[in-house]
Amino acid sequence: MAEWLEYKGYFVRRNVKVGKLPHGGFQGELDIVGYHPLNNHLIQIEPSIDAHTWEKREQRFRKKFEAGRKYIIPEIFPWLPHNKTFEQWAVLWGSDKNHSVVGSGKVVPIWKLYKLIAKDIIAIGSPVGSAIPEQFPLLRTMQYTLYWAAPEKLEDEDA
Repeated sequence: MAEWLEYKGYFVRRNVKVGKLPHGGFQGELDIVGYHPLNNHLIQIEPSIDAHTWEKREQRFRKKFEAGRKYIIPEIFPWLPHNKTFEQWAVLWGSDKNHSVVGSGKVVPIWKLYKLIAKDIIAIGSPVGSAIPEQFPLLRTMQYTLYWAAPEKLEDEDA
């Protein structure tokens, strides 16, 4: 997710500890925060593969997203206006059919995010002529896989 944002032109911070406490430690950690300067788009993404109840998820993500609203602007991107609004995504395994919001953030099922990223990668074109740079190893792997693992290219003759 962070690679995808960075490839799309976002400034990305990963696993940022925020809210330094007077007795040591921090109030929380934000998994992925990205800002796109040309689009003026700010996003916080909190992925999880937990199997918790929705009640437990609500508590966890509420804490994460509250920390995001409190600290992203003053501590991570202090040059942005203090009243800047931004998206908050909870990327989860499962469905968003019965739960479209958790902890005040948008529920984004991992399969929907994968499709979104895959569409962006397919639009780039063949890795033969338009390879994603090596600094994005996960996206590059997806590009090769999406290109060479297409059903019509999976034949036994090369195996």
